[in-house]
Amino acid sequence: MRQLLQLHAILVTDPPPFSVLDPNLAAVRLISAASGHANPRHAALVFSVLQEPNLIAWNSLLKALADNHLYSHALAQFNSLLLLRPRLLPDEFTFTSVLKVCSGLLDLTSGEASHALLLRYGLASNLFVANSLIDMYFKFSCPGGARRLFDEMPMKDVVSWNTLISGFSSSGNVRAAREMFDRMPERSFVTWSAMIAAHAKAGDIAAARDLFERMPERNVVCWNAIISGYAQNEKFSEAIKLFRAMLQATAGAGDGAGPNTATLVIVLSACAHLGALDLGKWIHRYIEKKEIKLGLFLGNALADMYAKCGCIPDARNVFDKMPEKDVVSWSIIISGLAMFGHGDQAVAAFREMLDQGTEPNDITFMAILSACTHAGMVDAGLEFFRIMREDFFISPKVEHYGCMVDLLSRAGRLEEAENLIASMVVPPNAIVWGAILGGCRIYGDVDRGERVVRRILELDPEHCGCYVYLATVYSSTGRLEEAAECRLKMRKQKVTKTPGCSWIEVDNTVHEFFMGDRSHPRSSEIYAMIGELRKKMRLAGYVPNISVVSQSIDKEEKEDAVAMHSEKLALAFGLISTAPGKTIRIVKNLRVCKDCHDAFKVISKIEEREIIVRDRSRFHLFQGGHCSCNDYW
Repeated sequence: MRQLLQLHAILVTDPPPFSVLDPNLAAVRLISAASGHANPRHAALVFSVLQEPNLIAWNSLLKALADNHLYSHALAQFNSLLLLRPRLLPDEFTFTSVLKVCSGLLDLTSGEASHALLLRYGLASNLFVANSLIDMYFKFSCPGGARRLFDEMPMKDVVSWNTLISGFSSSGNVRAAREMFDRMPERSFVTWSAMIAAHAKAGDIAAARDLFERMPERNVVCWNAIISGYAQNEKFSEAIKLFRAMLQATAGAGDGAGPNTATLVIVLSACAHLGALDLGKWIHRYIEKKEIKLGLFLGNALADMYAKCGCIPDARNVFDKMPEKDVVSWSIIISGLAMFGHGDQAVAAFREMLDQGTEPNDITFMAILSACTHAGMVDAGLEFFRIMREDFFISPKVEHYGCMVDLLSRAGRLEEAENLIASMVVPPNAIVWGAILGGCRIYGDVDRGERVVRRILELDPEHCGCYVYLATVYSSTGRLEEAAECRLKMRKQKVTKTPGCSWIEVDNTVHEFFMGDRSHPRSSEIYAMIGELRKKMRLAGYVPNISVVSQSIDKEEKEDAVAMHSEKLALAFGLISTAPGKTIRIVKNLRVCKDCHDAFKVISKIEEREIIVRDRSRFHLFQGGHCSCNDYW
């Protein structure tokens, strides 16, 4: 942009003769370049000094404003063209921008008026204009009108078909999109990718994969569509497997065939969910080897991967090297510190962000409130909650209230937590009430817990956590009949508990375990290690915490049950699969239970291993018989 301004200055201070350089031509090039550098203000300034702007100059301005989402300004300029320059008849380039503007504004009245006007100018049969019209009517949620326009087109190209298929897909009518796809005479990579993405978005990943396998040839966009489809449907292991298949399929096929920035962002997100640190590090090395620019999206994805894999120093290193940072970048760092319970460091990062002029958003405040929750910083949390509303005018969402209720409940301030719920400006959901339930469990407030459970079941009759909570509380207090009644209600209402699932990455492969899982190829070795650990742990003074088991089974069966929790199986596999002394990293989809937490502290000492567990809310670093959370989680 600096060089562009220098060229503009030369044109102003030392202009060539008119015969050499037409001012309109120079203006068009300047407007286009300024728009390409996301500087529509300068583009409009260039246009404003033209004595007699021609239609090409008007079209350039309209395109610059439309491309930079200044839709209201673009519409005003179009009206000025019609009023001030009636001799300049709008052409297909004019209406392509104008229809985009009407779509962006979701202004049906202006869209229909523009449609009528282009009919008057005889441009309805123009291919570019017709394609823009189809897209506009889909944006107006008028798929019938879009389909009629498509059927009436005397000539169609691949863009016409793609626009129709994408429109049906975006409106949720995957069946109509697939019907048009099957009728399409010639398909481009974009068409295949759009249809794959449509099936994936609808949750039909099998249909998406079937299309992908049927493709005669593939490019990076098609690979990205299927990998992203698996990631969107939370099939992260499969997404990573496809990424490896992509690397093999495109090896030696030239620079343009392999993964691009979008691919890497998708796969880094999958690595973050699974805690696949080794693959994430490989991608980092790949980025450096290929000298790929660490732009905003890629940099944020890489920092997020490191943060969610528990490598906060690496995340901060990536963050510091990013040439550009936004509020998302800062939120990633603050959230990463929060998940490790580093409340003071998270607050320091928040202050640093403010000092550098980046304004926090609701996600940033969610991160800093979470940091206060995990560190037990009640007063600081209450202050940040006030700042969010009063200083930054951000209305708390239900998630913010849930975090504050959790903060107060963990600190034993259950009465305050209930009062906060009563004062909420948005209706409390089951998650908010569930935060109090956690506090009731910690502090043994059975009466309040029963009252909260009734509230939760009013909102969500199939909330499995309530039944599990009551059954566990009743069992631990000797109220066995009531515990059995809870389990009976669960069976009658077909309420199912979300199964615990844990992941561990070994030798660049992610292994998945469920409770009592025996499907792993090394299952016999895993259970043999579990047996050895149980013996060693007993000698070290460990006693299984069977209160976490709500079933009516005998003590020995309960001990066997807690020994087969998914995170213990993952840990046992890590112990038999990695070198002595190597850090073991595990990710779990649920909150780590009290027994596993106690067991991991003992195992970290007797096996002399550093164990990092990421559950659904935070990290636990087990080392030398202690946990980084200080048993506050």
